[in-house]
Amino acid sequence: MTKLFVGGLPYSVNSQKLEEIFAAFGQVQSAQVISDKFTNQSKGFGFVEMGNDDEAQAAIKDLNDSEVDGRRINVSVARPREDRPSGGGFGDRGGNRGGGGGYGGGRDDRGGNGGRNRY
Repeated sequence: MTKLFVGGLPYSVNSQKLEEIFAAFGQVQSAQVISDKFTNQSKGFGFVEMGNDDEAQAAIKDLNDSEVDGRRINVSVARPREDRPSGGGFGDRGGNRGGGGGYGGGRDDRGGNGGRNRY
């Protein structure tokens, strides 16, 4: 089974239509247009899982840089999903920020008191 990335989709294309487009090249295991979780509007890309590599390559060859509903789409083998940090939507925003002022604390090599203790 080969997973394909399909980009540049017109917003009018839903998962069913995406499956119909790729069904001409073989067995479609799944077809999903990615949509915004708040507005439910298409994000203009999706994924299709084809039954085997030959069918997937035929779909790439014929559909990549083709036109669907007036928009040029691009089709390629999907890359593995990258791990993304979870929680809060901001992820890790960087390492130690120094510990905050007061009596020279948290300066860590940024000057300030020239590396000397105050007392």
